[in-house]
Amino acid sequence: MDLSCTDEEEAYRAGLREWLAATLPGLPERPDPLDWPARRAYDCGWQRRLYDAGYADVHWDASPTQRLIFLEETELAGAPYVGANFVGLLHAGPTVAAEGTPEQRARWLPPVLRGDEVWCQGFSEPGAGSDLASLRTRAVRDGDEYVISGQKIWTSHAEVADWCELLVRTDPGAASKHKGITWLAMPMDAPGITVRPLRTLAGSTEFAEVFLDEVRVPVGNRVGEENDGWRVTMVTLSFERGTAFVGEVVACRRLLGELARTARKNGTWDDPVLRRGLGRLSAEFRALWRIVQANVSEAQATGGVPGAGGSVFKLHYSHARQELYEAAAAVLGPEALDLGRDWTLDRLSSLSYTIAAGTSQIQRNIVAERILGLPKGR
Repeated sequence: MDLSCTDEEEAYRAGLREWLAATLPGLPERPDPLDWPARRAYDCGWQRRLYDAGYADVHWDASPTQRLIFLEETELAGAPYVGANFVGLLHAGPTVAAEGTPEQRARWLPPVLRGDEVWCQGFSEPGAGSDLASLRTRAVRDGDEYVISGQKIWTSHAEVADWCELLVRTDPGAASKHKGITWLAMPMDAPGITVRPLRTLAGSTEFAEVFLDEVRVPVGNRVGEENDGWRVTMVTLSFERGTAFVGEVVACRRLLGELARTARKNGTWDDPVLRRGLGRLSAEFRALWRIVQANVSEAQATGGVPGAGGSVFKLHYSHARQELYEAAAAVLGPEALDLGRDWTLDRLSSLSYTIAAGTSQIQRNIVAERILGLPKGR
């Protein structure tokens, strides 16, 4: 397994680094992180800059290694994160790129790359979270359209989205609950859609409930075959777990350095237990970065779609991130309760990481069955 970069990839890194150094000082002031309409405008504006500079296609028309370099360098430079474009760039877009028809790729991918359209994720339901295949939102074929009724929850960025990657049940009588699911692209302005934002512990409304009352979606918006949506979903989740958090690993490593500097200034560095904890976390995130490199190397050798190793990464990362922000709370002391600090908001957000993108329990099952070859539970 070769984890090194080629001369061409290093040249790409150098060019990107130079462009970031010239571009970032001229960006407008970042909006309130809890104001998602303003965040959408800002995030899409940044995406348009990337597009105009020729860096936008990195998410699916570049090699996995080049994508890794892009995420690493933009995070190290303090560039804006994908934000409201998260689902389109890191989940739905790569899925359409891998599974969509040429017509679907031409329709949906360029607007995402330009920052013109934002996607949300309509997977989870009140009765289908960890057991996603138990979803009950139904889609009934009516000529060239599906008529959809049901409810979704924890729909990421539904409040500001133009499109939704939607899972529906098209064959309620299928022998297996995994067999009757279909993956659709649903326009969020279609009649019959009601969006109710959900306020998180940090005060953000990045999630929403979505109610669907006989919403009509063209059959041409189906990605993959009818009732083959579970397989397509596994492609989506492989991107979500395998590469979507890469930039955040770099951010966590940078935060560790900031924590150490803060601890030296406020005296908490004198605590040997704290110092050992930060040292162990440094080793954890170095190991996670190597896992990322290994997963990217594997994806590059197998067609660009991350494999089951993404579950190893996601499982370990979600717990390490929570431990990191617990360490941040120990360093900050009473200041850790100040909601005006980015670290405090990030700490609250980190609590969801053992649930988001598949719970830790689900990831352990995947690792046990698909990597270790253990039998499935009965």
